[in-house]
Amino acid sequence: MNAEQRKHIEKRLLEARARATRELGQYDEEFTSSLQGADSDLAAYSFHMADQGTDAMEREKAFLFASKEGRLLYHIDEALRRLYRNPEQFGRCEHCGDEINFERLDALPHARLCIRCKEREETGA
Repeated sequence: MNAEQRKHIEKRLLEARARATRELGQYDEEFTSSLQGADSDLAAYSFHMADQGTDAMEREKAFLFASKEGRLLYHIDEALRRLYRNPEQFGRCEHCGDEINFERLDALPHARLCIRCKEREETGA
């Protein structure tokens, strides 16, 4: 991978990091506003059991989305660490050491495995 390609991947990682951080901020605002809304006497209790289920499901769904964004942010930060610590080795598969295709990195800039090793990991081979 040449320096121009590394710059492109760095830009993609920073953009993805900014987006994930924004998303997490929105989830934080949703959690905070739902907790503040529950402070009033009537807001803490739904009027119908179905409403209680819907409220619980929405909270759980928001938590799962925030959790997924948090994991993505972790992987992006790890990729940026790899890029900044050892730029010459960035883009190499952590398992076999082969170079990861630029197209794969462009699509998934935090990838740490080549396609062949990722397929083996997913199939358990």
